Amino acid sequence: MIAAEHPVVPHQSESPGDGEGKPPEDPRRVFKRRVITATIIVLLIGIPAGYLLISAGQSRRSGQGKAEEASAQGLREGWPSKMQRRIFEIPIPGNGQGVQYYETNNWKASRMYAKFRTTSAGLDRFLSGMGTGRAALEPDTIDISQRDIKITGWSFGAGERWASTTHRNTKPRPTQTVTVNMTDPASPVVYVVSAATP
Repeated sequence: MIAAEHPVVPHQSESPGDGEGKPPEDPRRVFKRRVITATIIVLLIGIPAGYLLISAGQSRRSGQGKAEEASAQGLREGWPSKMQRRIFEIPIPGNGQGVQYYETNNWKASRMYAKFRTTSAGLDRFLSGMGTGRAALEPDTIDISQRDIKITGWSFGAGERWASTTHRNTKPRPTQTVTVNMTDPASPVVYVVSAATP
């Protein structure tokens, strides 16, 4: 076969008016489409990311130490629940007056702070309910730590008769540190910190 039998016809471009080709896009339309796409991407990424940041901040603030909250609010007036008293083994006698308490929890330890006034017999009931007795109270001592004093705002001033004991239990049972104001032996004021560690 020779080349003359099959002539080569050059490719002809389609006319722009035949409706098959695309006219060039308007630059304003292109810009508008890109702005809408960018806005959607920002919303899809930005809103969840912002939500996560806000949640993390709230979580961090809410968990920033119950101790700070205790020092800001002070101890709560009223009785701890029966469950709290049972968990922390703080058997406040039924005749307890001016009862105040506060509970803190973190990964190291859980603590219950309690203060109340009772009678001489009420003090004996309280101590025996914890598993100790009046003989364990060491006169002229304050066993409650400076850390716990700072948290509670308790004041153990001079000129008062103080006595203290620390009653230790095997874990996971709590250890109770008790300081008693014995200035009026008929109406002692009891301060107790019960700490439970995992």
